[in-house]
Amino acid sequence: MEFLSCILLVLTFALTLQWGVSRVRSKTKLPPGPYPLPIIGNILELGTKPHQSLARLAHIHGPIMRLKLGQVTTIVVSSPHMAKEVLKTHDHSLSDRAVPQSVHTHNHHNFSVAFSPVSPLWRHLRKVSNSHLFSNHALNSNQTLRRNKLHELLHDIHQSSLVGEAVDVGKAVFKASINLLSNSVFSLDLVSSADSVGDFQDLVVNIMEEVGKPNLADFFPVLKMIDPQGIRSRCCVYSGKLLDTFRDLIHQRLKLREDQGFDSNNDMLSSLLNMAQLNGQEMNQTIIQHLCLTMFVAGTDTVTSTLEWAMAELVQNEKAMSKAKQELEEVIGKGKPVEESDVGRLPYLQAVIKETFRMHPAVPFLLPRKANANVEIGGYTIPRGAHVLVNVWAIGRNSSVWENANVFSPDRFLNSDVDVKGLNFELTPFGGGRRVCLGLPLAMRMLHLMLGSLLNCFNWKVEEDGVTMNMDDKFGITLAKAQPVRIIPEKVIK
Repeated sequence: MEFLSCILLVLTFALTLQWGVSRVRSKTKLPPGPYPLPIIGNILELGTKPHQSLARLAHIHGPIMRLKLGQVTTIVVSSPHMAKEVLKTHDHSLSDRAVPQSVHTHNHHNFSVAFSPVSPLWRHLRKVSNSHLFSNHALNSNQTLRRNKLHELLHDIHQSSLVGEAVDVGKAVFKASINLLSNSVFSLDLVSSADSVGDFQDLVVNIMEEVGKPNLADFFPVLKMIDPQGIRSRCCVYSGKLLDTFRDLIHQRLKLREDQGFDSNNDMLSSLLNMAQLNGQEMNQTIIQHLCLTMFVAGTDTVTSTLEWAMAELVQNEKAMSKAKQELEEVIGKGKPVEESDVGRLPYLQAVIKETFRMHPAVPFLLPRKANANVEIGGYTIPRGAHVLVNVWAIGRNSSVWENANVFSPDRFLNSDVDVKGLNFELTPFGGGRRVCLGLPLAMRMLHLMLGSLLNCFNWKVEEDGVTMNMDDKFGITLAKAQPVRIIPEKVIK
């Protein structure tokens, strides 16, 4: 209680001083928004599910809305037109990041492709990540690896089907995703046993949840050294464990190089270490560790969450499930795994993925942006330093954009040119502009391969007959299901 009293005393003193300082009123026209309370502003408006709370407020105040979250001015956009203004038209002025205090651990924000400011280092990290993992050349060269990991996933599920055991879809997909990445980067499986899968997934999920939590230290910078909710401390522990794992793998590879005099691995780590040897300023072990942290956290949780939501929706929607399975059977044959060359001939499968992104975007606000100058949008001014959120969850549920917006209906995307690559602003789950998600090409390949194969190789039923699946979500940086998807597979006979 004494510690809490000290925090409140410091906060009250600092803010009272600032509150009492007379300031010249700005002549700029700020967007409308709910009336802020003294000191705390609109923090209470966020609730436990800010994506839903802010969507409701947008119905009242419009598609561009201003909130005062403590000392921070936050602009929220909730329509395709306003999203285009942020992600494309004024991309250069809104490309910096509003970095949460939770990410200020191990100096991660300085080396992160996701959170570092637009700078020569940021451009270099994006170039390296793209050329070694996400370019068409890199993706094509790793096609056999993806096929192998897919077959391992299907084998694990087949074992469960033999005994009528329910599969935790999230855990199964997470294992395939993380081992695909770890083989691309380190030439090994990072997880094998059920315990190791659970341990790694818990670390990733915990990081995403902590980073996504409303944090007093973000709203009141005077509190950043105190970390009143312990969010930064917990993030430091979780991310530290992953960084230790990556550091050990890097040291093992360096020792192997030293002992053998060469590196026989043709993977991303080998290329990064070669760069570090040539130019330690542009690439060193610390940067490599943090690059891996960003890739493994972002690249596993988002794919896992999206596939979980897709399976949950399909299991409850007989019509959509039947259409997807019928298309797969007619195009590639009953009971066969999907190949990457098949995806272009599977428009309904593609529509299922798009509809899942519309209703359950992996990152409901994208990552927060920060204005580096005053920007005029829709007749309003976004002031320099303001944080900017694009509520893609609200856009996906907007009834003026989508017919029957709250109904899962993949058919809406048949014969539609709407895509997820950041050019159609009614559907931008990966963002757009310079900050578009680097992992988009890999994520799309993995999602179509895994979802199509799970549907074509198995029939699925809920664990308890007659029980409706819980479809509540759990807010964090990513929008996960509140309850895991546990469903029983039955092998399809060819």
